[in-house]
Amino acid sequence: MPHETRSADDYDMLLKVVLIGDSGVGKTNCLSRFTRQEFAQASKPTIGVEFATRALTVDEDLVKIQIWDTAGQERYRAITNAYYRGAVGALVVYDVTRSPTFESIPRWLTELREHASSDMVVMLVGNKTDLTDQREVSVQQGQALAEQEGLMFIETSAADGSNVEAAFTRVAGQIHSAVRKRRLEAQQQGEHEEAVPVPRGNSIPITVQDAPPPQPQPSRCCAG
Repeated sequence: MPHETRSADDYDMLLKVVLIGDSGVGKTNCLSRFTRQEFAQASKPTIGVEFATRALTVDEDLVKIQIWDTAGQERYRAITNAYYRGAVGALVVYDVTRSPTFESIPRWLTELREHASSDMVVMLVGNKTDLTDQREVSVQQGQALAEQEGLMFIETSAADGSNVEAAFTRVAGQIHSAVRKRRLEAQQQGEHEEAVPVPRGNSIPITVQDAPPPQPQPSRCCAG
């Protein structure tokens, strides 16, 4: 069925992707730039959890990405388990103009590995590249950390839109490839079709969600 005639709920895959990183690194603006092509110069800190969705076509499949954004402040870390449950991708964001946000990346990765699936697709994202005269973290530093930790890497600017689309689409593409690989391996091994569930609703082959996650409030950037 042509994608333009399909409803918003008639997708081939539903992928939950989380945004993590210190407060103020631009997670919410990356979310709003990708889902609404919007940027708020003076955005307020995220309170609790927000989310937004966007559908993409990946190798002829209609993929719906549900992106979760959480506050970076410690007082909101009690939501950790629900936040990571069922996530198959993560963007770990730091601010290239504030080196302390880069130095805290190992702590975020530790949390991610404690609560999320071991086969999650993870990308390290250095945001705010438009502020060239304020840069404190070099491209080489970001690349070196990503290589050390086995992560994908990209630098973005939510302000001017640079690479934001690429960041999310590369993560979605990597997950999509993994799903297809699992399906093919299952077919080759002669497994029953039910052994690898079709990734719709709350279930995908990489990480199966046992139950729908708690419903957070819709993102302010995507309301109305």
